[in-house]
Amino acid sequence: MAAAPRMGGEPAPRAPLAGVCVLDLTQIYNGPYATLLMAQAGAEIIKVEPREGEFLRRRDARSGAGVPFAMLNANKASITLDLKTARGRELFLDLARQVDVVVENFAPGVVARLGIDHDAIKRVNPGIIYASGSGYGQTGPYREYPAMDLTVQAMSGVMSVTGFADAPPVKAGAALCDFFGGIHLYGAITTALFHRARGGGGCRIDVAMLEAVYPALASNIGSLYGERDDMPPRTGNRHGGLSLCPYNVYPAADGFIAIICNSDKHWQSLLTAMARPELEAEPRFKTMRDRVRCMDEIDDMVGLWTRARDRQALFDLLVAHRVPCAPVRELREVVHDPHLHERGMLLEVDHPTYGKIVVCRSPLNFPDLPRPDYRVSPACGADNARILGGRLGLSAAELDALRRDAVI
Repeated sequence: MAAAPRMGGEPAPRAPLAGVCVLDLTQIYNGPYATLLMAQAGAEIIKVEPREGEFLRRRDARSGAGVPFAMLNANKASITLDLKTARGRELFLDLARQVDVVVENFAPGVVARLGIDHDAIKRVNPGIIYASGSGYGQTGPYREYPAMDLTVQAMSGVMSVTGFADAPPVKAGAALCDFFGGIHLYGAITTALFHRARGGGGCRIDVAMLEAVYPALASNIGSLYGERDDMPPRTGNRHGGLSLCPYNVYPAADGFIAIICNSDKHWQSLLTAMARPELEAEPRFKTMRDRVRCMDEIDDMVGLWTRARDRQALFDLLVAHRVPCAPVRELREVVHDPHLHERGMLLEVDHPTYGKIVVCRSPLNFPDLPRPDYRVSPACGADNARILGGRLGLSAAELDALRRDAVI
C-alpha cells in the first residue's frame, strides 16, 4: 500500500512495518515479545487465542501476575478460535491466506497435530513467513524436552555461572532466555521480510532459546581457554571471566553501587575520586593483570570507601570522574524513572482490567518515523467481529453460529 503523499509530492513517512500483517499464535513471554516489537513498529498483529484466552491472560490479576499480559500485548487485536475443531482450523487457514507472517511458540509438533504447520500454511499462501520459537529448536535430540525460562537457564549454563562460588547456582532474576529468544525471533522475522522484499520468497524460521542465550556467556566461556585452571564456576558480582578489576557491587550507606574499571584510565580516575592518587605508583596495581591478582585487596579497599557514602553521592562523584558505575536500584525506582518516562519507553495507562499501571513501549526507536499510538492489550476475542467479519466476510448470523458451536 503506497504512503499518502505530503505537500510537494513527497510521500509521508510510515511506521517501519506498516502494511505487514501477522497471525500471532504465541503465548507467555517469548513469542508475545517478538510480536509486541512488530506491533509497535506498525505491523497489524492478529492475536489468535483459545476460547478461554492464552495462559498468561489467565494468571491471577489480583497478585499482579496478569500485568505482563498487558505489557506484552499492546497494539494487538484479539480473536478466539478453537483450533482443535475443523471449523476453527478452516477459519485460521482462511486468515493465513491474507497475511505476511505466522508466528507460534508451541512445543515442537503441536502445530503439525493441529494441521496448521508450515506445510499446511504454505499450501494456501506460498509466500508466507512462518516463524517458530521454542526452547531447543524444531530439530535435534533436545527437541522434545520441556522448555521454560527456568529450564533453559539451567540447560544453557546461565544458572551455573550465576551466584557465588561457595553457594549453589541460582537463576537470573529476569526471564533472560524467554526474552533473548523473543528478540532473536523478531530479528529473524524482520530479516525474512527483508529477504522476501528482495525477491527471496517466503521461508521458515526456527529460533531456539538455548541458542539465543549462548552468546551472552561470552566472558564466562572465554575463561575456559585462559591460562588459569582455578576459575570458579560462579563469580558473584565479579567479572564472569575474572579478568577485570575493580568489577563488583559495593556497599553504600543506603544500598549498593556497581563499579567497573575497564581500563587503566578508569582505574586512575577512580583513584582520583577516592583521593588516593598515590596508589597510581603502586607496582602491585600497575596493570589490569596486576590488579586482578590483588582482587580481594582492591575490592576491600573500594568497599571501605563506598560504604561511608550514599548511592547518589557516589554516583555523582564517579560520573564526574568518568568512572563507569550505577546505583543498584529497586524495581519501584526503575518503574518511575524520569529518564525512561521522558523518552517514552515507559508510560502510565489506565487499563480496563488492571487499573493504573506502568507499561513499556518498544526499545527500538526510529526518531524520523511515526510511532503508532499506544493501544492497551485487548479483551479476549474483542476483535472477533471486526476480523472474522471484515476480513473473511462472515455475517452476524454466522458469527453467532460460531459462538453456539464453541468455535469462538
